[in-house]
This record gives sequence, C-alpha cells and structure tokens, in this order.
Amino acid sequence: MTALFIAWLATAIGLGAATLIVSGIQAKNFLAFFIAATVLGLINASIRPALWFLTAPLSVLSFGLFALVINALMIMLAAALVPNFKVKGFGSAFLGAIIMAIIGVIGFVSLPLLTDAEINWYSYEYHSQSQR
Repeated sequence: MTALFIAWLATAIGLGAATLIVSGIQAKNFLAFFIAATVLGLINASIRPALWFLTAPLSVLSFGLFALVINALMIMLAAALVPNFKVKGFGSAFLGAIIMAIIGVIGFVSLPLLTDAEINWYSYEYHSQSQR
C-alpha cells in the first residue's frame, strides 16, 4: 500500500510540474488536478503495464523512447475521463510525459536519501538504520 501511495505521489508531483510548465495541459482547479492525478495513478497501475507488455518490441527498437508515447497516451486518456482537466493535443501530452519522466528519475534517485533505503536498478528494499 505504501508503494502505491509513493507511486501516486510521484505521479501527482510530475503531473503538477507538467501542468505548470506545459501550457497545453490545464487543470481548472485543484480538485480537477487531484482527480486527474488519482485517475492517472489508477490508469498507470492497471492499463499501462499491459500496454508496455504489448508494445515491448517497439520499446526495444526505440531504446525505450516508445514508453514516453505510452505515457503521453495515458495522460490523454486521463484528460478524456476527468472533467475540467484538459490536454490540448498529443504534443502537449508528450511534453508532459517527458517532464513526468524527469521528475520520476529525480524521485527515484533521491528516495534513498529521504528514506535511508537501498535502491538498485532491479528492486527497491527498505532497511532501517537499526538493522545494519
């Protein structure tokens, strides 16, 4: 449950940054933004893994850049489902996906500093200072 909350929080922070930076992504109010972040988190937890599996050959051929296309499509799907949250086109969604990916990498790298956890590229494990 904690991992799901951290993933949602990263999605919300990334979406907030994308909303502030990209003029084509707009939330009419905070409630619309909060609902959009929740819907995007649910989409990312349910639909996106299947899409990544189905498009794995394209991701391999594009050295992983096709994942940004999938993320942009997920942002557009969230905008279609949430009233008062608008994305003007695929270009805006793609820029938003890039910003969210950058925020995600920053979060992935800084998480050990904030939680005293050990992270490797294969798994995430939490170890408190008392166990060492």
